[in-house]
Amino acid sequence: MTESPLAGGSRTVIDPNHLTEHAIRSAADDAVDQAMAAAAAAGVQVREVSGGRELDAVHHLFSLIWQSGPAGAPMTGELLRALVKSGNYVGGAFDGDQLVGACVGFFGAPADEAMHSHIAGVSNAARGRSVGFALKLHQRAWSLQRGVSAISWTFDPLIRRNAYFNLVKLAARPTEYLANFYGGMHDGINSGDHTDRLLVRWQLVGEPVRAACAGEFTSADAAACRAAGAAVVLDKSPKGTPVAGTSDSSTLLVAVPPDIERLRLTAPGEAKDWRVALREALGTLMEQGARVTGFDRSGWYVLRRDESPAAEQPRGPHHPVTDQEKR
Repeated sequence: MTESPLAGGSRTVIDPNHLTEHAIRSAADDAVDQAMAAAAAAGVQVREVSGGRELDAVHHLFSLIWQSGPAGAPMTGELLRALVKSGNYVGGAFDGDQLVGACVGFFGAPADEAMHSHIAGVSNAARGRSVGFALKLHQRAWSLQRGVSAISWTFDPLIRRNAYFNLVKLAARPTEYLANFYGGMHDGINSGDHTDRLLVRWQLVGEPVRAACAGEFTSADAAACRAAGAAVVLDKSPKGTPVAGTSDSSTLLVAVPPDIERLRLTAPGEAKDWRVALREALGTLMEQGARVTGFDRSGWYVLRRDESPAAEQPRGPHHPVTDQEKR
């Protein structure tokens, strides 16, 4: 560990590549304080959920959020009970007695010392209060207290607000682009579209994440990157449709539409064009070794490629989808 001077004194900065039991314990203590502060700021109490009635409330909340109905809920009550009984994570955010948000995760392979966060959601009544942020910070503290040093999860890379939340506010980093990962889903959010996802890894110990959890996060600046010579691999036309660009730079920009969820309702064909275009641009770049280093809230992924640009350019938005069209 090294000491890094900060305003008002010094803070122990932990190297996430050389973790010790003491380092994880120290990070856990700090994480608990940050989680409590986030919950207070959101006006909720965040705690583990273990009782039968509260697990039923989690099941019901997920059914409402995903507009799936009780029979098709993302997680059944039986599965929630099994996860809790086997020591996995189910956290809930409560506004008084009302459950307004929940998050569920399970442990990964023992050698990874990691957890996979499968699902998290916040009711419409609590949107805009940073309840999701409070839930993730509680999950981080809970995990660190149990010796877990990383959490992974997936999200739809076309949803701009989720990209900003995961990559900027939490400082998680994408590790893999997964094409149609869940196959066909028939809820009110995902129905009719391929379920492409970005897999992210949240290193729970280390300065970038600690700073983000303290509210000290920094968004990428796509305009500055562009001025410095970044290549625009995927752009938006004046009409809002995807336009393929070039990848002849070590810094790369990939655009996403302002509101893909609305687009799926109003122009489903255009929404599918964006899905294919993003898969071909972002998915191909990551497969070639480019790293996502940040996200600009105005709708740009920023990537960095250390080696020389590959000879093959990412394909344009109207190139046929490469995986089999089963749905």
